[in-house]
Amino acid sequence: MDRDYHVHSTYSDGRFLFQMVRAATEAGLAGVGIADHCTVSAREEIREQKHLLGFNLDETYERRRNAIDRLREESDIAIYDGVEMDYHPEEEAAIREFLAEANFQYAIGSVHYLDGVNVHVEPYFADQSECDRAAAVDRYFDHLVALIDSELFDVAAHVDLVERNPALRDIATEDHYRRVAEAFADSPTIPELNAGRALDEYGEFHPAPTFLDVLAEYDVPVTVGTDAHRPEEIGERVPHLERYLDARGIEPVELSL
Repeated sequence: MDRDYHVHSTYSDGRFLFQMVRAATEAGLAGVGIADHCTVSAREEIREQKHLLGFNLDETYERRRNAIDRLREESDIAIYDGVEMDYHPEEEAAIREFLAEANFQYAIGSVHYLDGVNVHVEPYFADQSECDRAAAVDRYFDHLVALIDSELFDVAAHVDLVERNPALRDIATEDHYRRVAEAFADSPTIPELNAGRALDEYGEFHPAPTFLDVLAEYDVPVTVGTDAHRPEEIGERVPHLERYLDARGIEPVELSL
């Protein structure tokens, strides 16, 4: 692993750009991609959360690009200008228009919300019936397949994000995984091996081993991302990812940038 395509900065919910780049350099990487969260949703509940969280990259990406350009002048590694977009099937036209306008070097797509609620919110889903939780997981994978089929994105992030939520964990089936693998096999979009919770309470990479096995069966390649929000997370997660890649015999692909 010599490139990390999924790092956040203060332009969403991470730390200062120079701190993240310095940490990537110290971790021995040849390149780091700044992929801050972004949404162009017109849905009221998502717009409200966006304003509360301060995820305004749709308005500040040019300012961030200028900062990246300045850092490139003094950096020993490549710095990529990316984005992590929230995806919903109803918003494809708005996402397509924004990505064409913003012209990032690459785009990561993520399904973060179901019914206007972040997938991470355990109480919301824990209060639902078993049937409703299963239906929520079905919707998650429906949206993920639509994300892949849209071909809007170079990368699909943390493709089994529902596993981070204990209320939704272990509901996904092999049938879900095969639907996703078939979609990837027919799409230029690449899934990401994401280390976002591998060292925390969840304790697994995304995708989890069973899901990763299915992707390998369909000859679907993967790229890699630490999903780091703090500088120290890069240094912690890079060697962990490298050991996992070696153990699984995976050679991650580099994006064409």
